Amino acid sequence: MTPISNAFVRAEHASLSERFYPLKSFVCDHCWLVQLEDFETPETHFHADYVYFSSFSDSWLAHARTFAEKAAARLGLDARSRVVEVGSNDGYLLQYFVQRGIPCLGVDPAANCAKAAWELRRVPTEVAFFGSKSATRLREQGGTADLIIANNVLAHVPDINDFVAGFKILLGERGIATFEFPHVLEMIRNVEFDTIYHEHYSYLSLLALEPLFARHGLRVIDVERLSTHGGSLRLYVAHDDRTDVLDSVKQLRREEVQAGLDRLATYETFGHRVRQLKRSLLRLLIELIEAGKSVAAYGAPAKGNTLLNYCGIGRDFISFTADRNVHKQGLLLPGTRIPVLAPDEIARRRPDYVLILPWNLRQEIVQQISQIPDWTGHFIIPVPEPVILDSRGNSDND
Repeated sequence: MTPISNAFVRAEHASLSERFYPLKSFVCDHCWLVQLEDFETPETHFHADYVYFSSFSDSWLAHARTFAEKAAARLGLDARSRVVEVGSNDGYLLQYFVQRGIPCLGVDPAANCAKAAWELRRVPTEVAFFGSKSATRLREQGGTADLIIANNVLAHVPDINDFVAGFKILLGERGIATFEFPHVLEMIRNVEFDTIYHEHYSYLSLLALEPLFARHGLRVIDVERLSTHGGSLRLYVAHDDRTDVLDSVKQLRREEVQAGLDRLATYETFGHRVRQLKRSLLRLLIELIEAGKSVAAYGAPAKGNTLLNYCGIGRDFISFTADRNVHKQGLLLPGTRIPVLAPDEIARRRPDYVLILPWNLRQEIVQQISQIPDWTGHFIIPVPEPVILDSRGNSDND
């Protein structure tokens, strides 16, 4: 049982209780889609006070800029084109298309993100959940799209069939839709269990998605491997009359089968490794606390809240966490009630150890904190198994 991962608690509400929900994932032994057992309505997660803003990560902005440059060149996008991003957040990505003079539109259900997208980056954004109805409306209003982008949004959709149907409606005849998402194969390989939370309804693979796209008249024509979020995929999807399918699709399909994504035993072994990680991390923290060491955390990502709540790590282990997102500062982490402070608190309090919760950004975070003069503390990376790094990010075993 855990609270909603992004349901941060205001300090004045610290004495009030929170709602906890089951957090169990299951795999279908027919289509091999991994999904949560219970769904909360999307409105529970994506609302006017949504606190995740993509633009607070320098590495994510660099990733977005590179993709925009690559997509514009690959598809020949110009002032006559139309780009739509579903789950556009605060305009972190579409700003790079705007800068190139390429017409674009964001679609995002969080009104505060849409407001920031326009006010800060001049990215026009429709406040809506995407699906067949909204896709029909957008097509009637502005025509089809040459490129539709869905970065880390497909897993957030409870009605995945209606969502994909919207792409079929809005996509131009020769258009391309790109889907980025954490690869369930990497989640299993690297014990990235903390990427499981209520905001993520599905955990995805090519094996699970190819039949879904085919059901809606779409086809995967290319695949790219990405390092983001601990190992992600970018699928290039087109209408199913396209025959120019690249070898990358066949290669990934073969790799997923060889890795056992079509066998239940693979998922059972993953569960066993998760329980081992929990015990190892708790043993490490207990040893540090008993040795009189101070421990803080860095970051307030959704994955961190899964990790902390599942492992039972609260304020008796972690005194505070630091995050660059000003919208999270001053709040309390859901469930654990660990306070979220500004990053300069690391320099002021100088903890002996810093547990990096967004471990996928470890290099960026280590670089930031290592600039603190005379700080000789250590970092803890929890996944795929707890390891300790020195103040410059080197393994203590090196």
